Amino acid sequence: MSAAPAYGPGPKVAGILLAAGRSSRMAPRNKLLETIDGTPIVRRVAITALASGVRPLIAVTGFDAARVADALNGLELTIVHNPAYAEGLSTSLRAGLRALPPACDGALVCLGDMPAIESGDMQILIAAFAARRGAGICVPVRHGRRGNPVLFGAAYFSEMMGLAGDIGAKQLLLRHRDCVTEVEIPSDGIFADIDAAPDLARLKKLRSKS
Repeated sequence: MSAAPAYGPGPKVAGILLAAGRSSRMAPRNKLLETIDGTPIVRRVAITALASGVRPLIAVTGFDAARVADALNGLELTIVHNPAYAEGLSTSLRAGLRALPPACDGALVCLGDMPAIESGDMQILIAAFAARRGAGICVPVRHGRRGNPVLFGAAYFSEMMGLAGDIGAKQLLLRHRDCVTEVEIPSDGIFADIDAAPDLARLKKLRSKS
């Protein structure tokens, strides 16, 4: 893991790692606990987020909470359990937001099933956010296509707390389109989420060729 960068007096960016899903399309296996190069997917994402410099990192668990927490054991993060995880992604987002420190200027919302994301991708987002002095929403883009994770300024936290269902914060990007900064990222990792077994097999095949 690379050393976390020093952002100096810039905005304080925390991380929220969403790791509460039921992994229904890979059942009975939990996709977050599947391994790549011997490391569980969710742990890979957490290590990458920490290497980007976000602090604190809040990992939100739900389904299979004990095993997911065990996969994250020993990392510099805080685990928050969301008992309402079955009600949708928004409940986990709210649980993560509630755990953030008051002085936080922004939050990088990371999906636990995106093991190809790189710390450098996250650092580019954080730098763009810092350039805007901690304002707005920064979205990673490659070849005109938006991906994840997304960095939200603290000004949107209260609105995010009012979200419901299983759609996360995408509607905020539409509602505040004039405040969204698209940040070009040099990696396809911002698209590579693992939903089903073929997705995992495809990613492993790509890695074996690299």
